Amino acid sequence: MKCRRRSQMMVSSFVRQAISCWRIVAIGAVAVTLLLAGCSNGISNGDPAWSPDGSKIAFDSKRGDNLDIWVMNADGSNQTNLTNSAAEDFCPAWSPDGTRIAFQGNLDIWVMNADGSNQIRLTETEAWDESPAWSPDGSKIAFVSGLGDRGNCDIWVMNADGSNQTRLISSYCGGPGWSPDAGSAWSPDGSKIAFVSGQQEGEGDICVVNADGSNQINLTNNSAREEGPAWSPDGSKIAFAREQRVRGNYDICVMNADGSNQINLTNSSPQETGPAWSPDGSKIAFNWNQGYDNDICVMNADGSNQTKLTETE
Repeated sequence: MKCRRRSQMMVSSFVRQAISCWRIVAIGAVAVTLLLAGCSNGISNGDPAWSPDGSKIAFDSKRGDNLDIWVMNADGSNQTNLTNSAAEDFCPAWSPDGTRIAFQGNLDIWVMNADGSNQIRLTETEAWDESPAWSPDGSKIAFVSGLGDRGNCDIWVMNADGSNQTRLISSYCGGPGWSPDAGSAWSPDGSKIAFVSGQQEGEGDICVVNADGSNQINLTNNSAREEGPAWSPDGSKIAFAREQRVRGNYDICVMNADGSNQINLTNSSPQETGPAWSPDGSKIAFNWNQGYDNDICVMNADGSNQTKLTETE
């Protein structure tokens, strides 16, 4: 999966208070670019992740000054804050056995029990680490890191306890000042990892690589910007987001695992990103953004019956 809002976390709490009626639309290596968009109520929901049994969805939500990890029933009911901290916590990922949730806390990868207890930091580097993704057997976590060369979003793998952190592949993602939504995802059989790699600023292709870092293959190979690969539970398809029509407008797409038969599942004006398959493969949850409304929606795997699970009021 991919994380939707690393730039929000990088702005100081002082700046967030000063610009509570502004919307952050871009952040560079030196300066923040702001666009006046009117005052909202500060609620923002995103980054859905299904529990292995399909009964719950973890997500991040900004309800006040910072982002926390929340969980809700698969129908949107019983929304509960798990982290409730002063840090910026987002991009949750369930362990395969459903007992733990990995997430990004500020610039590092953390893990906690599924009820929010026993929060432990797994990475602590001079760079940012994001988009944790569990291996199917639960023994490893892949993540994206900016620890390498400037402009890179390298794919790293570590043991589930944070030990043996190893760079798997170096992946360029746009150069200085471009904030990518990269993401990584293990195939259900654990043999491959899907990720995003760009050849120049503003571009990103969905690629796959063997779990040992060998045999990298570009599946989409076009000039569009794509992000957030997610394998279907049976391993036959990969869902992802693709930039459409005008810059910043994304739709959810799906393709066969070899890159063939790429089709749109959504085709509308809101920005739709971050697809996440239900464990039975029948539904896809995703981020829905229009203006300053940020919510989580779910649809059937063929794109039909799109329904909001959260509501930015």
